[in-house]
Amino acid sequence: MNLSQTLSALFVGLAGAHAASNTAAPLVSSPGDISIIPGWSLQSSTRAPDDMPGLSQPGVDVSSWHRVGPRGTVMAGLLQAGVFNDTELFYSDNLNQLTSETTFRSPWLYREDFTLNPSDNQYFVLHTHGITSKADIYVNGERIVTSDEQKGSYGGHKYNLTDYVKDGTNSLLIRAFPTNYLRDFALGFVDWNPYPSDNGTGVWRNVEISQTGPVSMSPFRVITDLTKPNQNQKVNITLKTDLVNHAQKTVQVSVNGTITPPPGSKVGPILRSFELKPGESRTVSIKVGVEKASVWWPARWGAQPLYTVQANLLLHDTSMTVSDQTRAQQFGIRQVSSYVNEHNDTAFVVNGQQFQVMGAGYGPDMFMRFDERRVERIFRYMLDMGLNTVRLEGKQEQPELYEVADRMGMMVLAGWECCDKWEGWDYNDDAQGVKWGESDYPIAQAAMLHEAEMMQAHPSMLGFLVGSDYWPNDRATEVYLDALKDMDWKNPIIASASKRGYPKALGPSGMKMDGPYDWVPPNYWYGDQEGAAFGFGSELGAGVGTPEVGSLKKFMSDGDLETLWKEPDAKLFHMSRYDSQFFDRSIYNKALFERYGTAQDLEDYVLKCQMADYEATRAQYEAYSAKQNASRPATGSIYWMLNSAWPNLHWQLFDYYLSPMGAYFGTKVGNRLEHAAYDYEKKSVWLINHSLDLKGDREISIDLIDSNGKKISGTKVKTTTVPNSSKVVQEVSGIDKITDIAFLRLVLRDTKAKRDVSRNVYWLSPKADVLDWDESTWYTTPVTDYADYKKLQNLPSADVKAIVQTVKAKTKDGWTYADVQLENKSKVPAVFLRLNAINPDGAEVTPVFWSDNYLTLWPNEKLRVSVGFEGDIKQTVIEVSGRNVKKQSLKSPK
Repeated sequence: MNLSQTLSALFVGLAGAHAASNTAAPLVSSPGDISIIPGWSLQSSTRAPDDMPGLSQPGVDVSSWHRVGPRGTVMAGLLQAGVFNDTELFYSDNLNQLTSETTFRSPWLYREDFTLNPSDNQYFVLHTHGITSKADIYVNGERIVTSDEQKGSYGGHKYNLTDYVKDGTNSLLIRAFPTNYLRDFALGFVDWNPYPSDNGTGVWRNVEISQTGPVSMSPFRVITDLTKPNQNQKVNITLKTDLVNHAQKTVQVSVNGTITPPPGSKVGPILRSFELKPGESRTVSIKVGVEKASVWWPARWGAQPLYTVQANLLLHDTSMTVSDQTRAQQFGIRQVSSYVNEHNDTAFVVNGQQFQVMGAGYGPDMFMRFDERRVERIFRYMLDMGLNTVRLEGKQEQPELYEVADRMGMMVLAGWECCDKWEGWDYNDDAQGVKWGESDYPIAQAAMLHEAEMMQAHPSMLGFLVGSDYWPNDRATEVYLDALKDMDWKNPIIASASKRGYPKALGPSGMKMDGPYDWVPPNYWYGDQEGAAFGFGSELGAGVGTPEVGSLKKFMSDGDLETLWKEPDAKLFHMSRYDSQFFDRSIYNKALFERYGTAQDLEDYVLKCQMADYEATRAQYEAYSAKQNASRPATGSIYWMLNSAWPNLHWQLFDYYLSPMGAYFGTKVGNRLEHAAYDYEKKSVWLINHSLDLKGDREISIDLIDSNGKKISGTKVKTTTVPNSSKVVQEVSGIDKITDIAFLRLVLRDTKAKRDVSRNVYWLSPKADVLDWDESTWYTTPVTDYADYKKLQNLPSADVKAIVQTVKAKTKDGWTYADVQLENKSKVPAVFLRLNAINPDGAEVTPVFWSDNYLTLWPNEKLRVSVGFEGDIKQTVIEVSGRNVKKQSLKSPK
């Protein structure tokens, strides 16, 4: 891609760019109104007059500026305006061509005109929710705030505009200064991926203007007294709001509102009166009783009933005039707590039940673009994989993310990010950022107050980590805790995501950050050191997540793809940053070629990657699941990472294009609600139960065969299961009889319901992976000898018959559901079958939900899998391929 013409468009704008739409209708027109600035005209300060007061006057010609939406970094705006195309920008190393572009090292201007009709006793406030990293703000030719105050990516502030606005057209100008990750409290990516070209500079969250009468109120903070759910119980709710009297006289006001409950629950009215002196600010509390409270649960454990609260603030005058009102705000009734156990490990409790965190770390879009529908799909993928928690490491995103989490039952573990400026405390010599000074603590305070207010009422909140790799110093801790207290934060507060140290005010974090981040073998997780399955692993994984070939070709050139499989130690632009430990796949590729054999071509390389990735993620989640109630319990695991900020080659469970892959289905198998898992170290079978209510008699079939389908051993074990627990059932016989490679199948059956609840197949070698624990680093544990799966390259061919069956036409939600019947008609196993749904244009269907995938079938075994996606099955081809099975294409019956 030649970017020279594109770069010139940065300065002159696009053909067809237009000035901001300015209709006669006022942006806000009555007390209680609050509106988002609907869009911006965006331009580099290098291509605009250096006259901010003049540029912030109404009527300035900005027809050559770029027209963008209400929120977005500079790069997000330029992408929206068509200056760049992310398909081209993300291709190969094209993004590198922008690294020297000087326009991103100068401020950028966001400007908008809007109408207001101010009148007596009406007050106007400007609300900022996030500008990276700092900004000057002008209104109608006057600078109302400098970058000394509007500072930090999470610097949410309120500025009184009453004396600056006028009747008719008004103009708002924001000058956003370029971000330096080592100097500024910004949203950075550290070593996750290349830095965005603009370093995330710009108005990345909405800017709003509100109108009130003499008294204003804040959004409600919600506190419930639920301790443990009981049937038909009564719960008391405390609603807190901050009232501010802007007038110079004493006023009487009433908070008058309603709580709309889910069906079956009953709630009393909201009605309280208060007197406020001139200029007084006061926090007030209103208690409301809830009869037959509906309790909110994480998705796997129950429903997500939500209550909606909305209130008016009425002045006690002749007509009880509305002075302000709250937006409709949802909340849930639930209780979350945490504790540090006898092993110095953090454990969480939700609604009185031990809650084992099985989660992953979220990656926002590289350019901080936010798409609520995409987040819904990501969370749906998480639930499909059996995950229950998403960790946000300093990427608190938009308010809509928490609303989606509330609706879908996904727990959120939020917190500040590592490294750079964020952890530049005096004691910390590892952080490269500028050390904190006097001016930094108010920035931290404003950020904590704003984020806590945004998150406080959401039932999906599991906790907040005020540090990541390191703990805040005592002064920062005090700032954070005071802000959280001011916002009535009742969820767990944790010092950091590691056990390196802690402030006295918080105590031990109880979380380990001992790696790995790069490849380790499956038996690693059953060990008793480093990141193995004990305690709470705050970020860890085998560094896998290789996209399938169809996705790779979207962002890698032919030369890139050759390098990928031919040069195992090569530096790769689509890994991590150039200065990162993870800029190549050398550790991963050494293990891959030692265990599975040298790649013969790209397709062979990717297939081997999928097998390695599948076994890696499955083992991590199975081991943590198996040890959930061990003598030293595995209390939680956050896989590093859930998804990528751009098209990437690792650290993801599905790729940037939302295409699931081997890592996805390894995770899905390892997290099944009820499951039988193989312990690579003790050669035994675990029975796992993540539910709160499933119990009773179970049967586990344990079958071991060789590559020719010959039986090595087979047995059925009768056992019982109890909720929220795991146990060892028995050892697998015949492991010592494996000569080259064998396949182990575990089938868990509910004997009362007469149905299989889990099916799980492993490929096993007579050689075990040997770990050198003493030479462990922060990112991996070396392997001195590898398991040998090279026999998989020369398996006898298997004949699989596949038919699309029981097609259900499009439903009301626009989705299609179908079954695929698979039958291995051979005497040998059909290994690692991949099913793929293909659109008429040849592209993979995404998102897509398979009940199971990357399957291994026993000789003469039949298996039915289901698929659901948005589209028409009759125009979709189902491809079936495998390690020893030729690719075939299926069409649905007419």
